[in-house]
Amino acid sequence: MSKIKFFQSLLSVVGVFGAGFLSSSVANADELDTKNEMSNITSVSQLLGKEAMSQISSVSELKDVQPTDWAFQALQSLVEQYGCIVGYPDRTYRGNRAISRWEFAAGLNACLNTIERLIQENVAVLKEDIDKLTRLAKEFETELAVLGTRIENLENRVAFLEDHQFSTTTKLSGQTFFNLTGAYIDKGSVRAERGVAGSPFAPPRRDPETNRPSIVRRDQPQETLSYYTILTFTTSFTGKDALVTQLNAGNGNSPANELVSSGFYNSWGVPYTDQTGASTANQVVIRDLFYSFRPLPPLQVVIGPRINIYRHFDQNRFTFYLTGAGSFNSSGSTLFSPIDRGSGAVVAWNITKNLKWTIAYLAESNEFLNPAFGFNTASNPKIGVFNPSNIAATQLEFSPFNNLNLKLIYTRTNNRAYNGYVGGAVGEPLPYGYIDDGFGGQVKDAPGDAVVFNFDWLITKNFGIFGRYSYGATYVYPVDRSRSSGQVNVQSFQAGVAFPDMFKEGALGVISFLVPHDYISGRRYLLSGGGNGGTQYELEASYFFPITKNIAVVPSFYTIFNPNNFDNNPTVFIGNLRTQFTF
Repeated sequence: MSKIKFFQSLLSVVGVFGAGFLSSSVANADELDTKNEMSNITSVSQLLGKEAMSQISSVSELKDVQPTDWAFQALQSLVEQYGCIVGYPDRTYRGNRAISRWEFAAGLNACLNTIERLIQENVAVLKEDIDKLTRLAKEFETELAVLGTRIENLENRVAFLEDHQFSTTTKLSGQTFFNLTGAYIDKGSVRAERGVAGSPFAPPRRDPETNRPSIVRRDQPQETLSYYTILTFTTSFTGKDALVTQLNAGNGNSPANELVSSGFYNSWGVPYTDQTGASTANQVVIRDLFYSFRPLPPLQVVIGPRINIYRHFDQNRFTFYLTGAGSFNSSGSTLFSPIDRGSGAVVAWNITKNLKWTIAYLAESNEFLNPAFGFNTASNPKIGVFNPSNIAATQLEFSPFNNLNLKLIYTRTNNRAYNGYVGGAVGEPLPYGYIDDGFGGQVKDAPGDAVVFNFDWLITKNFGIFGRYSYGATYVYPVDRSRSSGQVNVQSFQAGVAFPDMFKEGALGVISFLVPHDYISGRRYLLSGGGNGGTQYELEASYFFPITKNIAVVPSFYTIFNPNNFDNNPTVFIGNLRTQFTF
């Protein structure tokens, strides 16, 4: 072991190789800019700069220190005997840099801490080194005290920055869709149950002699070109929460809407993105407005005046409207919920990695329904959030492995009667259409129950299957007490195959077969939707083709058999070419 005195070693090394002392204590302490305290950071090392130094065990590890250097032995003593010298990440010492009195104090402080630790561990330390170190410490007492304060302040500032590194931010994302759509009748015209020939909204009237709903014939509609735009603003206050404000606007009125029975507007044959998104075309409305947070790691709570229930329920990887089967009837269960958007709350609990339970209560607040006609009941003080229309829903989701998802859903709905009729846009689980008391009389608000089973299974990298089964019951209570109450029972089926990465990575081909509403009993209450007892079924094929990361083209083809549940209606063919822009 070298007999060079500690004081001489320290002075020699500091004089020639002094810059190397600094990183072990307060390098760059004075360079912290308080105006950047709210900048995003992830670690202390980022605050100290990219050239953080590392401890060395032998002076030979330093590439720019040679045995011929006049202070080599002094440096060797401090490195190998006391271990209070560090080097830069590139294994250099850079000892030709000048240092200040403050920097010398920093190096002295590092060696003081090392000597103190060695003494506590009963490691032999030369008495003359301790004496010299004591004298140095006294001489630099002022600098060491200030240095300690600076280190403490730096540690406090770093701790504050790491605890408050997230600043409130708002991110914008969006989608824009262009839709070219046409609907073509195989031959003749399509029978539809309508009260007014030109309106898909007005309930039919019953013939006083036959008691059957009024029927009109609908002819070939024209092709349309429309747009639909969604803008989403996501604001976070902590980095673990989200305030979501989503706007939409559109002008789509899909050709198939000219052929449907009353109450079935935006249902069969209509691409999801071919819509107005509001009660009138070209109107910007709030589609989603909610706040999401996690009171506990496995628990997510969503509250708000307008929550999209499909964000949380009945999702399927192959029927998501952006990439998969994209018609209104195929993108979700036709019987699931009359409340597309509502006021209330959703709570999701990740019980295990593979098991998730979600519950919700929402009162009707649909952006596409006009409050002037009695809709948006949640914000109407005469009705409120606890009177119809509303829904209570629960979903149990089980994923035994990554490529298989199973969902079981139950909903309890209360649908408001408008002008004595139940149905239309808030009719599920009817699912659509209208009901009366069976004789043209009015009915009261109608409760309903529905059960949905939903699955998707990616069997191989390029092949998957999916499906849904839904069963629903709507309870009918006539206003006229002389008329008997009853219920409408209905079921729906969906099955399909999917081809991920078809012809190109990121592409998705989907074929879906669907029976949207097969009435089991209670047809006598149906004003529209029952047809002549036939069963409508649909075949849909779509292909999502990404041109770039942000632009995709999606051709879709639908074939509607027995439209409006008339088995003598001609087949209807629908084609849609969608171009979508995502940002």
